[in-house]
Amino acid sequence: MTVDPSTKGADAEDRESGPSEGLSDSEAESVAERKAGSAKVVHEVIRLQGDEELDRPVLSLLFSGFAAGVAISVSVLAEAFLVLALPHAPWTKLVASFGYCVGFVIVIIGNLQLFTENTVTAVLPIATHPTRRNLGRLAKLWITVFGANMAGTLLVAALIAGGAILSPEARASAIEVAAPVAAHDAWHTLLLGMPAGFLVASIAWMMPNARGSEFWIIVMITYVIAIGGFSHVVAGSTEAWLLWLAGSIGLGKAIMGFILPALVGNIIGGTGLFAVIAHGQVRGEIKAG
Repeated sequence: MTVDPSTKGADAEDRESGPSEGLSDSEAESVAERKAGSAKVVHEVIRLQGDEELDRPVLSLLFSGFAAGVAISVSVLAEAFLVLALPHAPWTKLVASFGYCVGFVIVIIGNLQLFTENTVTAVLPIATHPTRRNLGRLAKLWITVFGANMAGTLLVAALIAGGAILSPEARASAIEVAAPVAAHDAWHTLLLGMPAGFLVASIAWMMPNARGSEFWIIVMITYVIAIGGFSHVVAGSTEAWLLWLAGSIGLGKAIMGFILPALVGNIIGGTGLFAVIAHGQVRGEIKAG
């Protein structure tokens, strides 16, 4: 079968991905600047970020992870202050839940090490190059960051429970805000941890194309976690530690009933779902490249 050269040329033009004719160089450059990065580009940006995180010294990870644990606890404080100031009404939770976003804004924009972000950024290098060395690097990162996050949230919970940083009224409000983490059994907490892990991982995926909207992306996603009652292991650990130190629950309930199930749920949602899907959509293109 003979192919008409003119038709072939027309098909090529139909597939042309460059800017339209008639645009000046400056206009074409402006188009390129406004064009969102493809999934392949976003994947590569996050993979390189994750690779840098995997190479960070343990001491740096410890300090950054501890700072993240302290900073994420501001979410509990902000919620407690809002609940204390607002009347008890059906809409109170919708407003007070904005306080939950504060700690995440500090941590993510401040580039601190938050465990649930690492369920996607640090996993993409492993998904791309699944070597024994990379698996060891991931294990080091996860163990170090998670332990440091927990130490940070435990410190803040101890300060709240001891009345060192809050008035008695604000302390009571913080305990009220924390109470829902003890309302579910371990299995239900794990299930609620899956969407939380997925949503936080989606923040890391969206950030390369945020173009100045980072604040609103973080607020939007974490607000959904708050009003949905989903289980985020790091933010929720402040609440679990606080309830334990205040005598509302036992240590076993805090760890086995919330922290460990939420951890597993976050890993499944962030790594098992989001990271696998995010890598899977570009896997063929990366190999082809």
